Amino acid sequence: MATVKSKILDQLSNNWPNFQKKELSKFIEIILSQVENALIKRERVELRDVFTLETKIQKKRISRNPKTNEKIEIPEKKLVRFKMSKKWFNHLNNE
Repeated sequence: MATVKSKILDQLSNNWPNFQKKELSKFIEIILSQVENALIKRERVELRDVFTLETKIQKKRISRNPKTNEKIEIPEKKLVRFKMSKKWFNHLNNE
């Protein structure tokens, strides 16, 4: 089962009925935009005891097309690296 923003919004609105859904939606958008901006700046995003996100640069390389065996140059690109905390890792693997 995938978690989508609308389900998170529903759960937040159920837990905090004093807030309007519009305000909670704006809250989620602010958090996600801050995470996105930090990753664009190549900063590390860390939620203690949950996970860390950081950008990693994959160097350009020469690969081949398996269909035609033709060599292809793949340009440098940024990747997002996700690492879960030890607490989450232990929780997921001990149950």
